[in-house]
Amino acid sequence: MDEGAAKNTAALALPEADADTAASVKDWLERFAACVRAVDYAAARPFWHPDIVIFGTYQELVRGLPAWEETQWDNVWPRTEGFAFLLDKTVVLASPNAAMAVVIAPWTSGGFHRDGARFDRPGRSTLVLQRQADGRWLGVHSHMSLARGVPQESFGTRAVKAR
Repeated sequence: MDEGAAKNTAALALPEADADTAASVKDWLERFAACVRAVDYAAARPFWHPDIVIFGTYQELVRGLPAWEETQWDNVWPRTEGFAFLLDKTVVLASPNAAMAVVIAPWTSGGFHRDGARFDRPGRSTLVLQRQADGRWLGVHSHMSLARGVPQESFGTRAVKAR
């Protein structure tokens, strides 16, 4: 490879997060996933900006955390189990100052057919996180969708721990 091609390749490298940033984002993912598994909306709310813009399985575009809870969380969290991000397959992109991060993370969960039989319910997500002045991450965008061929509906009946 000539010198010019090498420079172009380096300039086109993805802005992958440094190790500390990636670790802090993956910690955020793990703590948020624990809220989903517990069906604990109250504990999950501080992870997200109140004016978040999202889209997902049940909604094309939603603005605001209360609407997201009502249209997406209520339709998914109590009806599924075992939600977890696959951290070893997660990619975290961030600028050198890490003021924002884009997270590409596959996830897994379990769903339930009408007869109660469990099925694997994998999916993928793209999240945009903004670092706050105190150093914590706050989600400003989420797009989560099921993998192809996975049933859209799940009929679990877990209780919401805290609204």
